Amino acid sequence: MTATTAENRPTAHGHPQRWLILGVICLAQLTVLLDNTVLNVAIPSLTKELDASTADIQWMINAYSLVQSGLLLTAGSAADRYGRKKMLVAGLALFGIGSLVAGLAQSSAQLIAARAGMGIGGALLITTTLAVVVQIFDDTERVKAIGLWSTVNSLGFAVGPLIGGVMLDHFWWGAIFLINIPVAIIGLVAVVSLVPESKSKQGDRPDLLGALLSTVGMTAVVYAIISGPEHGWASTQVLLPAAVGVVVLGAFAVWELRIPYPMLDLHFFRNQRFVGAVAGAILVAFGMGGSLFLLTQHLQFVLGYGPLEAGLRTAPLALTVVALNLTGIGARLLPRLGTPGTIASGMTLLSAGLAAIALLGGSGYGGMLLGLVVMGAGISLAMPAMANAIMSAIPPEKAGVGAGINGTLAEFGNGLGVAVLGAVLNSRFAALVPAAVGAASLPAALAAAGTTQERARIADAFASGVETSQLVGAVAVLAGGLLAAVLLRRAERADSSGAAAAA
Repeated sequence: MTATTAENRPTAHGHPQRWLILGVICLAQLTVLLDNTVLNVAIPSLTKELDASTADIQWMINAYSLVQSGLLLTAGSAADRYGRKKMLVAGLALFGIGSLVAGLAQSSAQLIAARAGMGIGGALLITTTLAVVVQIFDDTERVKAIGLWSTVNSLGFAVGPLIGGVMLDHFWWGAIFLINIPVAIIGLVAVVSLVPESKSKQGDRPDLLGALLSTVGMTAVVYAIISGPEHGWASTQVLLPAAVGVVVLGAFAVWELRIPYPMLDLHFFRNQRFVGAVAGAILVAFGMGGSLFLLTQHLQFVLGYGPLEAGLRTAPLALTVVALNLTGIGARLLPRLGTPGTIASGMTLLSAGLAAIALLGGSGYGGMLLGLVVMGAGISLAMPAMANAIMSAIPPEKAGVGAGINGTLAEFGNGLGVAVLGAVLNSRFAALVPAAVGAASLPAALAAAGTTQERARIADAFASGVETSQLVGAVAVLAGGLLAAVLLRRAERADSSGAAAAA
């Protein structure tokens, strides 16, 4: 049973100030997500002004995502045990302090450390915001609220590079971090004033070993996924952390099954509704992460756009998600189609969009635009429905852990999409390019080519590799969506049979 403050006690329809609170939560969430993308545009400035090496730049980017993804489960568990409002305040404070240190950093090492601190705040914010949404909205409005919450993910992807570019045109690179501080202060005041406190029942002892194993295991796995494209998936730099991560996560699972108060109750995985939603969530993130990885290369290497032009041309995907979720179309369709039908429809559209980009995008941007819009429509249907299915399958007092699972699945699915579809692209490209040229990368192969005709064949081989990998992604997403829908439908029938037997 959750506890709330007397002055902010929810009504039968949810908290009386729930929509205002949602706005505050989305503002905090947007700040965290912008920081995932905004740094990319500052790389040339950082290289020059901090004398940063390539390895320094990689750690500036990865320190944030590594710490954040590694701590998601631990942060969600802490929010459940000690209070979601407390953790939301702590997350905003840590994120604001980290942003201040990052903006004033005088060396690469200082900036990397600041980014790691921001990652701790980001983990607390990502898990706690979704947990609070679940607490303050009832069943009738929760899907719409989660849809708006998930819209922020797409908005952050769309506007991050644009905001970064504008800031760098007028200010020095530190401004992209200092702009977070007023947002964090406003968020702190609003959270303290508006958000009700809630936490799980008293008596749960801290699972310190579980938190340690979870953090080490997830960090190692995510590091292996991040390092794969650079070092090669069969390299020691990738295989060693991956093996460590798998072993440590296995130890985490064994430990969680043996203790009375586990951080993550693995019995959730006996719930078919939860398993179905988990499968779907991984595959949506797989399709999103892999497709965006391929889209950037498709636009620049196949269609010939520059980096900024390529970024602008991916925006219709995010803008479609934002537009459809703001109008609440997915929330209105869910009662009519049911959760399995909504997820199946969304995943089918996502798959169709990927296929359209593969088959029509090679001739120009028009075909790609159609695919991006169809993908956006699919994501706007599937993502809120799956997040709601995951959170609904977990007891309300474990909402923070549920949010941590949701965030972890997104990180894992994105990395898996890049790894698998990138491997398909590289394999197809290597099979098609002339053997004498080699196929380490498209730029390297083009530089080694001796004639115009050879360069044209290499470009065509790369375009074919992109097309093949996009089609593989489309098939995987469609299969995953149908599997998730079947599992969820079976769970609903089992629940209905159980209710009828009890009556």
